[in-house]
Amino acid sequence: MLKSLLRRIGVALGLSLLVGGAAAEARATQSGRPALWAVSDPDTTIYLFGTIHLLPENFQWRTAKFNEAMEGSQQLVVETIVDNKNPTKLMSAMASMAFAKGLPPIIERVPAAKRATLETAIKKNGTPVAALNQMKTWAAAFVLLKDKFQELGLKGDEGVETILRDGFTARGKPIGELETNVEQFGFFDRLPEPAQRALLEGAIDPTTSMNKDFAGMLSAWASGDVGGIAKTFDRDLSTSPALRDALIRQRNANWSRWIEQRMAQPGAVMIAVGAGHLAGKYSVVEMLKKDGYKVRRLQ
Repeated sequence: MLKSLLRRIGVALGLSLLVGGAAAEARATQSGRPALWAVSDPDTTIYLFGTIHLLPENFQWRTAKFNEAMEGSQQLVVETIVDNKNPTKLMSAMASMAFAKGLPPIIERVPAAKRATLETAIKKNGTPVAALNQMKTWAAAFVLLKDKFQELGLKGDEGVETILRDGFTARGKPIGELETNVEQFGFFDRLPEPAQRALLEGAIDPTTSMNKDFAGMLSAWASGDVGGIAKTFDRDLSTSPALRDALIRQRNANWSRWIEQRMAQPGAVMIAVGAGHLAGKYSVVEMLKKDGYKVRRLQ
């Protein structure tokens, strides 16, 4: 459960520049109507759109209702800004906290039964073992996850945020972020070592396992099945309340406060964040409702 959760969150936290290829099972569904909400008062409208950060090639997800909301928005706000064409900022953020002295060899950070699988993954990836030995476990997992995303055929330039950023930029509209690259990597850096090792194990799991996880997530997102998304996250987080609070609940509370403050200014804004943040009892949507805001489901 934990490994599946961390893979999903990993996809949602700025890994879009690490992938490429052509999908197999993920191409089973080629269109959808993802969930879209709006919070508004007489002079302000904030659209809330849940995303999947990596998508199969040519996946059709835009609708007339979504395009109307996009065209009417004066600004796009995403979780964090990742420049796929110039990843220096992202890589610098990761490097600033990815290394430490005195770490056990990377091969010792997985159970004995998985060490041969890890060795194969490292060989395929091409990163020197000496470099991985100096990386914190979460960072090494990110490096190895790149190959799995490539095998799944998930493309960063096909991801929702990338398409949205390109569209807003082309129209001369500003783009903002709710968290910096450093802040996002910091959530992983603060994970306890057992959780980091679970992420590393998940990074070397067979592609068929990851494909199943992603296919289910993609299907729920594309059909606007917010209940299904919430059920998946609730199941995976049930064994780790601390992880839920750190990666989901606290961040959603921060974002809800940002939205409430933004409501004091006139205009229209589109906020696009990972779909898991807009589903379930700890979602941004539910937090806004508890604070007295009327959140309308548009799609």
